[in-house]
Amino acid sequence: MAEGQKLRDRILVSGSLAGFCDLALEVFRFQYENCPVSREFADALSRNPGNVRKPEEIPFMPVEFFKSRDIICSGMKPLLEFRSSGTTGSIPGRHFLADPALYDTSLLKGFSLAYGDPAGYTFLALTPRPEENPYSSLIYMINKLMQQNSQLPHGFFLDKPEALSQRLRDPSVAAGKTILIGLTYALLDFAEKYPGNYPGLVVVETGGMKGRRTEITRRELHERLKAAFSSAGIHSEYGMTELLSQVWSSGSGIFNTPPWMKVLIREVNDPFSFCLPGRTGGINIIDLANLYSCSFIATQDLGRVTKEGSFEVLGRFDLSDLRGCSLMLQE
Repeated sequence: MAEGQKLRDRILVSGSLAGFCDLALEVFRFQYENCPVSREFADALSRNPGNVRKPEEIPFMPVEFFKSRDIICSGMKPLLEFRSSGTTGSIPGRHFLADPALYDTSLLKGFSLAYGDPAGYTFLALTPRPEENPYSSLIYMINKLMQQNSQLPHGFFLDKPEALSQRLRDPSVAAGKTILIGLTYALLDFAEKYPGNYPGLVVVETGGMKGRRTEITRRELHERLKAAFSSAGIHSEYGMTELLSQVWSSGSGIFNTPPWMKVLIREVNDPFSFCLPGRTGGINIIDLANLYSCSFIATQDLGRVTKEGSFEVLGRFDLSDLRGCSLMLQE
């Protein structure tokens, strides 16, 4: 569809805050007119392009909708499917991508904004391999980053911790440009069995334990990883099946969104009111790159934003479903 192509060409271009707000309203109108689930949800709340004047007034779709509805624009074919992880017997969320190239562009540009060209990095992963879980957005992301330079010795090591330990002792790791990224419980398991001094290594954790181990705060997690991976930098990645983009933190769990994303914090007891910077509430995400699905998602994560627009994730709402990448081996 021609209008979608025009929006697509503008979304990943950096712009002013005013430009972002205008584009967000255009994307809302586009999805209202072309995505039946988005229109149904907005109409149920009596919010539509005729009475929504700013992004804060856009209805944010609960992430749980992806468990029961196929959220994709009419006439678009799903060329790629991601599925969320969940407890045994639970219903996974499904995200249908009509434009995998847009996903790849967002992924690579978002990483480049945080770290530079991914072709310059060696990626070591504590996750299953792509063939073991072809519906994982996290594994897809890692594999895509590896593909940017197939000459480097990348690898998946979830079932080969001893081999990973040997790889981390290679002098090339100390020279920098090596990223160890993995499921949080797997990183902790490895850290307890193979602690060591790894100067130059960047360790990227991707979320909570989600049933594999006892949940701990991100601060405690980073303290444990720092104690085990002496001299390594401890970073974070935040993403989810239902989004198209990821965000990265270079330390302390503070995330910075790329220009096509924005985080709003909703009041816990009023989903249509938003918190001031520094106050804790539910995380709402605007991901304009999620053009052919839904760009306005209300998550079950708790967090807060800073005056500068960065944010941190503090936990989950009580009684929300256990879900996330760390359960992918239990399905």
